[in-house]
Amino acid sequence: MKQIVERLKSPTPKFFKVLRNVGLGLAAAGGVLVAAPIAIPAAVVTIGGYLIVAGSVATAISQAVTKNEADTAAE
Repeated sequence: MKQIVERLKSPTPKFFKVLRNVGLGLAAAGGVLVAAPIAIPAAVVTIGGYLIVAGSVATAISQAVTKNEADTAAE
């Protein structure tokens, strides 16, 4: 468990920071579609659910990616 916590705290490459932010945006957009106070078609609600899942997965995977020593030396 300690290794997982250390991995999540380590630096993240720039590309994956951008991907993490895109994932957060997708999840937020999906949440808006699912929780809309107006009546919307079931297909749109289903798409909102898929956006939530895709955004959450992209965010979690992006956060777990770390820089290794070779990547740090190349910058």
